[in-house]
Amino acid sequence: MLYPGLEMSETSLVREQLADVPDRPGVYVYRDAEERVLYVGKAKSLRRRVRSYFQAPMTAPDPAAAADPLAARSGQHPKIDDLVSRIVSLETIVTATEAEALILEANLVKRHRPPFNVKLRDDKSYPYIGISLDEAYPRVYFTREQHRRDRLYFGPFSSASKVRETLSLIGRIFPSRPCEGPEPGRPSGVPCLDYHIKRCLAPCVGYISHDDYRSLIDQIIAFLSGRYRGLEDELAAQMQAAASAQEYEQAAIYRNRLGAVRHLMERQVASTDQLGSLDVLGVAVIDDIANVQVMQVRDGVLSDRHSFFLEGVGDEDPAMVLEGFAIEYYAMALAIPPLVVVSRTVGALPDLAALLSERRGARTDVRTGRGDRDRLAVMAERNAQLAVDQERRRHERNRERRRRALVDLQTDLGLPAPPIRIECYDISNLGDSFAVASMVVFEAGAPNKAHYRHFTMRFDGGQNDFARMREALTRRFARLREGEEDPSFGSRPGLVVIDGGKGQLSAALAGIDDAGISGLSVIGLAKQREEVFLPGRSAPVLLPEASSGLRLLTQVRDEAHRFALRHHRKSRTRGMTRGLIDALPGVGPVRRRAILSYFGTPDRVAQATREELEGVPGLPPKVARDIWEHLHRAPDAEDVPRANAAP
Repeated sequence: MLYPGLEMSETSLVREQLADVPDRPGVYVYRDAEERVLYVGKAKSLRRRVRSYFQAPMTAPDPAAAADPLAARSGQHPKIDDLVSRIVSLETIVTATEAEALILEANLVKRHRPPFNVKLRDDKSYPYIGISLDEAYPRVYFTREQHRRDRLYFGPFSSASKVRETLSLIGRIFPSRPCEGPEPGRPSGVPCLDYHIKRCLAPCVGYISHDDYRSLIDQIIAFLSGRYRGLEDELAAQMQAAASAQEYEQAAIYRNRLGAVRHLMERQVASTDQLGSLDVLGVAVIDDIANVQVMQVRDGVLSDRHSFFLEGVGDEDPAMVLEGFAIEYYAMALAIPPLVVVSRTVGALPDLAALLSERRGARTDVRTGRGDRDRLAVMAERNAQLAVDQERRRHERNRERRRRALVDLQTDLGLPAPPIRIECYDISNLGDSFAVASMVVFEAGAPNKAHYRHFTMRFDGGQNDFARMREALTRRFARLREGEEDPSFGSRPGLVVIDGGKGQLSAALAGIDDAGISGLSVIGLAKQREEVFLPGRSAPVLLPEASSGLRLLTQVRDEAHRFALRHHRKSRTRGMTRGLIDALPGVGPVRRRAILSYFGTPDRVAQATREELEGVPGLPPKVARDIWEHLHRAPDAEDVPRANAAP
């Protein structure tokens, strides 16, 4: 019996490849019919590991299963079933050792981003703290990028709130400038409110010298790097030097910073010089949910703790889950410590140690700990277990809440079935300009952002939201009628929600009719009293305020409004940018990108001085002067010939 989902030709190809898999360490790669990489794994024995995917654990020996590795399997995890059903070909790469296989696996995972490998949840958006060392007076700021070579980054952090909390603490202890832009200050030339509340030392007006400011930035770097002992000694020495020079106000500033650093060190869970600098990793796996706790110890101080949830876990062993996490986490981390401690339930991971040593450029050990280190490992594992339990309970509560909301909607709106797929539409515009329509999708009561879409409106008959709503629904459902392969347009919704009242609902129904689609459940949701308008009924329906169905409808409507407004603002910004930047003399695409990269926004370009424009990398001084003159000439000078203009 063939494995479900595999065609005969595909099965024959995989069976032939299985017969040639060597019994040696290495890496295996599974691909689908379109040659996309589905999964990358390593194994001490490629033959045994690869064949295990296609053989089921049987309650009794089965000769047929032993003879045919692609025989029907039972008792496998749904993730494995889904993976195997998509495999069309496999590739194996033999290595000398299992450690080399792990290094190769890490490189292939980073390159191909396989969907079935263990990965960090939302790993593309983890926040960092950035320091703009390329500026004369560097800023310390929140960011989600880490690609600029002339800037220093710390992270990744597990949440944006943790980054902002750390930045707030730094602002109290080390008040660096918060203003944006390459130069400090604002056009008025006076210190801002941050100076008066002691969150900035006003380098914009010379209240702190350039050297002293860079010393402050160096202390921030030491603080974020966890070099607490060295920072403590440096601040104590600066305080003593200032006091000896009878600069008592400056000495008081150093005293306050020193006290804040010492207080932070004293309130840490662990504080002993014997610990040194290390990371402690704890992992917990329940069903499909996995969590890893990362405890960072720097100079003997437990400086921070991060909690990460993982996807694609399946029925993986905790040690394998932790290994997969470490591959991805330390690829993003800016620094790798000399020691990584794991719990005794996981055990030492020598292959991971080899990988981290290669990335660090020096030896890194991954092993279990003793004494204080073992207690931290137990603490990390316990916290991971608690995080998984809380996440599982939260998922169960959310699943029940969403199920109840869908059943309530079916009852309150008289729908034939609970609306598993809900689509909502909204229009956003500025008068008759920059009009966009949004389409958001909720499936099983939760947002499916992969199916969100937006439409740039083609209607140019003035400010007419009814006509635009009709256009958006026509364009969307025409693609459903045509059998669109894109699942966002090829799926039929159980309920269509229109942001608006009778007029918008009528326009939407006309658009659906224009597209040639019938049998859809469509409603309008008006904002003022959360009134629900149904086709063919003049009076609105008022759902109970406590109704879970009404809460879901308002959530869907608000999400559609947010998504429409977001793309409207993007469209408007692009239009305004073209209006200002495209009209600059002597500026083509390359110089336009350089100017926007340097100043950040068109408004900053308009406010720039001649000297600032001349400082743009790659912009000739003459072009910079022409730009400044273009931006600062009289409003009506555009139509007046310039007497001294070059022919």
